[in-house]
Amino acid sequence: MRDTRESRLLLVLLIAIAFALITVDIRGGEDSPVDGARRAAATVFGPIEDGVSTAVDPIGNAVSAIRDSGERHDRLAALEKENAALKAELGSDDRNRSRVRQLDKMLKTAASGQYGIKGAEVVAIGAAQGFSWTVTIDIGSKDGIKRDMTVLNGDGLVGRVTTVGPNTATVLLASDPDFTVGTRMEATDELGFASGQGDRPLRVELLNGKAKVKKGDRLVTFGSEADKPFVPGVPVGVVSRVDPSGGDLTRTIYVRPYVGFTKLDIVGVVIQAPRSDPRDTVLPDKPKPTPTPTVTVTVTPSAGAPADGQPQEQ
Repeated sequence: MRDTRESRLLLVLLIAIAFALITVDIRGGEDSPVDGARRAAATVFGPIEDGVSTAVDPIGNAVSAIRDSGERHDRLAALEKENAALKAELGSDDRNRSRVRQLDKMLKTAASGQYGIKGAEVVAIGAAQGFSWTVTIDIGSKDGIKRDMTVLNGDGLVGRVTTVGPNTATVLLASDPDFTVGTRMEATDELGFASGQGDRPLRVELLNGKAKVKKGDRLVTFGSEADKPFVPGVPVGVVSRVDPSGGDLTRTIYVRPYVGFTKLDIVGVVIQAPRSDPRDTVLPDKPKPTPTPTVTVTVTPSAGAPADGQPQEQ
């Protein structure tokens, strides 16, 4: 059909009739006069729509498949998240078991020395307070913590409290170069002063330059006046090296501390000192020496050899 004035008028007329029918259909509702025509059209065009729907179905199925795939992906992500949560929970259980062991060991140490302690958790380490070897614990003045209280764990001496806030406190570790504690040698009672050297062994200056000391000897805290900052009897460490005595007034030894300062978690602040010096009772049991196996060699003479070991005459 050519684009003429008549064809344009016909198109406008058809559009007007269509709008009129739509208006009548909407206003008529269920009693619409065109309802019969609509049903007839559905009867005629229904099979065609069904065929078109069938033809388009694969596309719809593909979209559904993509959507299902997305749902499966979301479910997989959810399962992976649940799995990670379970692993974290298991890890937490392992950590909790470790903390229970630490707490149990610390309570036994406190009981051995008759120390009244307040348990705490390490919540921050030195980077938050500068370059010092310090940690922050989660108890403070509201818990009865004061400056210059001894801090220990199940292994031995951790340090002393230096600053106190309402809910936290800072502990100067025994490994800090500014840290000094009076020490006493096990059994011999030789006194000295131990100083921190960072990640190296503690340096101890014994007051007796001729003191008899050897590798493997053990030290505890000597204690301070009024038990501040140190209570007596807390295990310090084991002698790892002894400098040769050069006739000096003091003698230098190096001590491997019992406490691992880089892996602190549960600690205790001594809020009540023991009534009497526990001496060496808090030190751990010495390891039993491993017996050296004895090898006995038995020589069995060969069948042709003489009994007296002398060669036979030919």
